[in-house]
Amino acid sequence: MASRTALLISAAIMGLVAATPAAAQDAATGTNPARNAEPSGNPREGEDIVVTAQKREQALIDVPQSVSVVSGETLERQSVNNIADYLNNVPSLQLVQATPGQGRLVLRGVNTGGVASTVAVYLDETPFGSSSGLANGAALAGDFDAFDIARVEVLRGPQGTLYGASSLGGLVKYVTNAPDPTRFEARARGAVETTDGGDVSYQGNLVINLPLAENLAFRASGTFRHQGGFIDSVGTGGSDREENINDFDSYGGRASLLWTPTDRLSIRASALLQNIEVDAPTVVEADPVSLKPLYGGLTFSQFVPSYSDVAYRLYNLLIDYDLGFGTLTSSTSRSTQWQRRRDDQSVFINNVVDAFGPIFGLPPLDADAQLAQITNNRKWTQELRLASAGGGVFDWLVGGYYTNEKALIDQLIDAVDPDTLAIVPYIPQFGGLGGAQTASTYEEYAAFANATLRLGRLEIDLGGRWSHNDQTSLNTGTGLLGATDPYEGRSSDDVFTWSVAPKLKLGESANLYARVAKGYRPGGPNVVPPTAPDNFPATFGPDEVTSYEIGFKGETADRTFGIEAAIYHIDWSDIQLLSVVGGFGANVNGASADIDGAEFNATIRPIHGFVTTINGTYTRAVLAEDTDPLLVGGVKGDRLPFTPEFSFGVNSDYEWALGGDMRASIGGSLRSVSGQVGSFDVPYLSTFGRFARIPAYEVVDLRAGIDFGRFELQAYVRNLGNARGITSVLAQTGSGVFNYPGGAIGTGIIRPRTFGLSLTAGF
Repeated sequence: MASRTALLISAAIMGLVAATPAAAQDAATGTNPARNAEPSGNPREGEDIVVTAQKREQALIDVPQSVSVVSGETLERQSVNNIADYLNNVPSLQLVQATPGQGRLVLRGVNTGGVASTVAVYLDETPFGSSSGLANGAALAGDFDAFDIARVEVLRGPQGTLYGASSLGGLVKYVTNAPDPTRFEARARGAVETTDGGDVSYQGNLVINLPLAENLAFRASGTFRHQGGFIDSVGTGGSDREENINDFDSYGGRASLLWTPTDRLSIRASALLQNIEVDAPTVVEADPVSLKPLYGGLTFSQFVPSYSDVAYRLYNLLIDYDLGFGTLTSSTSRSTQWQRRRDDQSVFINNVVDAFGPIFGLPPLDADAQLAQITNNRKWTQELRLASAGGGVFDWLVGGYYTNEKALIDQLIDAVDPDTLAIVPYIPQFGGLGGAQTASTYEEYAAFANATLRLGRLEIDLGGRWSHNDQTSLNTGTGLLGATDPYEGRSSDDVFTWSVAPKLKLGESANLYARVAKGYRPGGPNVVPPTAPDNFPATFGPDEVTSYEIGFKGETADRTFGIEAAIYHIDWSDIQLLSVVGGFGANVNGASADIDGAEFNATIRPIHGFVTTINGTYTRAVLAEDTDPLLVGGVKGDRLPFTPEFSFGVNSDYEWALGGDMRASIGGSLRSVSGQVGSFDVPYLSTFGRFARIPAYEVVDLRAGIDFGRFELQAYVRNLGNARGITSVLAQTGSGVFNYPGGAIGTGIIRPRTFGLSLTAGF
């Protein structure tokens, strides 16, 4: 009923927008797949959307691959704070998440779980996150605050040629606003929200742009956001009684200094600092079959209060020098990603001890248990490239890339007193329940080149990249459950990726393109316990995708209608899978997958001030062969996890003049996601005969605002129909051993209905 109600309300608001009289000006849209209108509003005088998807500035319509752009204006108009808020603007993009700051990005269905990322994340010229499978990079995708962002570029399909490792599915690139030496700017925004069944949320943002000289400018922004919780611990199985346990704070800022000492030389130094501090996961205990919440509401059994603190630190020095015949670019980056977390393991550890303790003569635990974990990743990168001046018959780009990463995962399981949370010695001679530590390094060298040949209306884009990486790991374990001798692991890969993309210009505003591209994800060493069986793999290899895509981009001469559409097929081989060998976790290569899909993104401007964007996807992502039935459980034809077969999004906004400097706006968004399947999970499969089935859901957002010139007031509601969309499934961790009381499983969910009010002041 809720889904049908949401659809009806969405249809009503779209009709209301369409019925409002035309105004003298058009709103800037920022989401046209081909071009963007000027703020003055006449779509016939619009400017090209300029993107850097191919590491040079290009009009979006000229890029021979599938790219979505979400502009800064759109991010602000839709009150976007993080990735989860702009999913409805990007076809084929999914976020698997149970805790803010811990999310897995999926593009075009390239996902089977595991710990290494399939989607690369960049902030301007800085690659962020781990390149290896030894630092939880897949589950710790960078989720940067979206205030004062120029645009977000999402490149779908493998990006191995220009962006290298771990971009099998694509790339998410945040492009920040550069300092402007021509004008002073200051802007502040505050917002307050209330969530159904939860605490109040609030946030504040500030940005300032200071011209320091004719060729020198400084820009800085800061943000603080408190998100109130809405999940309760209600005492199930003896757990705590506490309301709204899943609140979190996100705060930080960006600063950038731009110096242009000559017309040929540009130097920009940038820094980002952001912390995400979460008190408990956004997880609800659910029935293991239907996935519906148990105990009459949104509840989670908390025995030991959990937390997750994530800290991002990024520093970049970007130098561009115009040589006349081309531009030499140097990008030097230093980034760190730190996580401190505590997970409640009380039910799981007690169940393990109860099940297996008698075999070894161990007493009952009679205490709560926690997992304390530190995950650190330090990354230094250097890229140097030379690009031709552009615009000729033959354009080219050549470059080199180097990265050096050091990572650490340190885990410790302890029994704790239920009242004081003090550590309780279970069996002192074993030094605690268990601990494990993995220190790793990743070093990569790469050389790449890209060229575009123009033959009249036909253009051919060619790219290639050679990469070599070396990895090491040092693994140790302690305590009853983890005691091991130190073990060193090593691996290395040599990979060549390439792309070919011909494009046929059908007119000034229409292009037909094809693209064949290869991407890869590095392999690496496994953590090999001393008691592991002989068949335990010491290393795992890279996996690769080859993507075949045909697409069209075009718009009408008056720019009132634009569309981007593509169909594609992806061959995924030697898939990296998270498995269990001899009772120990391991990364293994196995099976292959076929992914077929179609997607479109259209923009409609029927009258001045009114713009609607519509996007949709169809994705058939399945295993092409059986996996090991005891290790993974997937068989040929099984759908890949967290990939809906259909998704659909609509964004509609209308802006009109009220007189003087005042303007009004109204708009709404709809996102519809079809049913999905959960992760490959052998214990779940053996219990229920299938993998978890995630129901379809729809989310409707509405917004309205008044712009007074210097001040702007906006009201909005997210998830109007109070849908309970599921974003992750946390099932059993071993046969018959559960994480939650009564055999329940955990499901990550979207935020319930939220009303908000924001005020922006500019100077």
